[in-house]
Amino acid sequence: MKSMPRGDLRRSGKAARSSQPGRGMMIMAILVLISLAVETAPANGVGDEVRAISPHPGRPLTFFTTRNFTGSGRCGLCHSLLADKLGNNLSISDHWRSTMMANAARDPLWQAKVASEVARHPSLQKVIEAKCVTCHMPMAWTQARATGEGDYGDRAIFSGKTGWLDPEADLHQAAMDGVSCTLCHQILDQDLGTDATFSGKFPIDTLVAGPDRSIFGPFRDPLVETMRTSVEFTPKFGAQVNDSRLCATCHTLYTPFVDREGKVAGEFPEQTVYLEWQHSAYYVSPADRREIGQPGPGRLCQECHMPHSETGEVMIARYAPPETEKRDHFSMHHFVGGNVFMLGMLRDNVSGLGLTASTGKLEKTMERTLRQLRDNGGGLTILEARRRRDTLQVVVQVENKAGHKFPGGIPIRRAWLHVTVTDGAGGVIFESGRPLADGLIEGNGNDENSAAFEPHYEVITDPGQVQIYEAIMADTDDAVTYTLLRAARYIKDNRLLPRGFDKATAPPDVAVYGGAATDEDFVGGGDRIAYMVPLGDPVGPLTVRAELLFSAVTPAFVRDLARDRNLALVNRFDHMYEGTDKSPVIVATAGATVQ
Repeated sequence: MKSMPRGDLRRSGKAARSSQPGRGMMIMAILVLISLAVETAPANGVGDEVRAISPHPGRPLTFFTTRNFTGSGRCGLCHSLLADKLGNNLSISDHWRSTMMANAARDPLWQAKVASEVARHPSLQKVIEAKCVTCHMPMAWTQARATGEGDYGDRAIFSGKTGWLDPEADLHQAAMDGVSCTLCHQILDQDLGTDATFSGKFPIDTLVAGPDRSIFGPFRDPLVETMRTSVEFTPKFGAQVNDSRLCATCHTLYTPFVDREGKVAGEFPEQTVYLEWQHSAYYVSPADRREIGQPGPGRLCQECHMPHSETGEVMIARYAPPETEKRDHFSMHHFVGGNVFMLGMLRDNVSGLGLTASTGKLEKTMERTLRQLRDNGGGLTILEARRRRDTLQVVVQVENKAGHKFPGGIPIRRAWLHVTVTDGAGGVIFESGRPLADGLIEGNGNDENSAAFEPHYEVITDPGQVQIYEAIMADTDDAVTYTLLRAARYIKDNRLLPRGFDKATAPPDVAVYGGAATDEDFVGGGDRIAYMVPLGDPVGPLTVRAELLFSAVTPAFVRDLARDRNLALVNRFDHMYEGTDKSPVIVATAGATVQ
């Protein structure tokens, strides 16, 4: 055995406040009926390429109205059924509704985790719920703080009969619409990319009522009167919607942590993709910030996660006047990341979770996510594979193609190397990192014991050793933890670094921790690792195959969550988890033959 580090709205919301009733609202009512017919139709998905499943059409988008926000259904009336000059579907509502952004509030793992964290630290319920709903239910959170509509005092804001999960709650629809149109497009260009706006402190002007409230887009000549009449927003150009600093408001997240006595003792960098990007070769400084279509250095978040349409000439609103200019450099609202696992769970539970996305739309988002992982996730190269007497030496180069650490985001994801050597008869003579059932990895100490984890390796000499790129959280007593409220630091973080990342100068919040910190071959852009395979007297030739695998949720995290299976939301997730495909994604492969 190898040694391992151890540590033990009322449903419709407030009534719409229209300052211009009449023809505009009559048109809106007609369009609502059209939308309900169009948007609930099942999509022609690619389910056979992902997994056969009984199709479900999903629910209609929501049409709620509060003082500061409106539902995605109202935006979708005009910004759906869009196409480029080749007829490719560019519908904003079609693409967005099946993303993790749209389903941020309905995500069953998120809901279960919030319930679990509250159960483990009930005295901090308000702190936990406020931190979590800020970015997962941002419209309800912002509206409640602005107008007092959700001033719950000591009551729950997340669950229970007073919480926003309750369909009878005033802000239920605003909460369940997730990260929606009128949230992101109202964010002001004020202090973005700084501590003042991290952790969900996105600036929105909640003092101005419709139709004078501003909503920002990437084009300089928006149709002002149309939007003022139909949705009571005044559209304006805002360069920030095509700027990574806007994304940083939620994707740079610090969470409070407590000591063993339950007292808040500091903040933990739970996810820092913006800061990682800022320390990489992909960084675009505010001085170099560019508008859509402009060339420039680096790479913005939107360029990978909201890629431009392949062709121009896009009419971005289907009821625009005939003389309206068609747009080039239209950003498709794919919001594509890497969480294939959760998309699969959503796809399998459309009805039970009350999703607005159809089975087919979710399958298409899964396909985009798989392409994203393979095109912009990682790469593999076998630099050397040769026999030295009775030993086969294999050197593997792992590349990070992302603009931040890979895997990115919440520290429950992992990528790892699966390396196999077979002889001329097809027999396996060496295998490290073999994926097992239920998302487990053969030889991974963390899968065998949640208090243990695999160290970072420079050389692997035994099949029981696995190179896993991951972040492991530790509490104030340096024990491995999966409770976010106990996470005080990273005891291991060897996630692959983006190109240009200098680990020697990286600030503590994005630093490398564990053995990778001193590994000279673990640098910005990737990692180089050697495998020394004892051969004996095999039948040649030898075949080497390497795979870079990725999983969005670690089994140890799920096992820890299951301790609270007595909670309804945790129990529901546990049942869904059992039925969801947990196979890892093959991000990249490489092979070599040795005579």
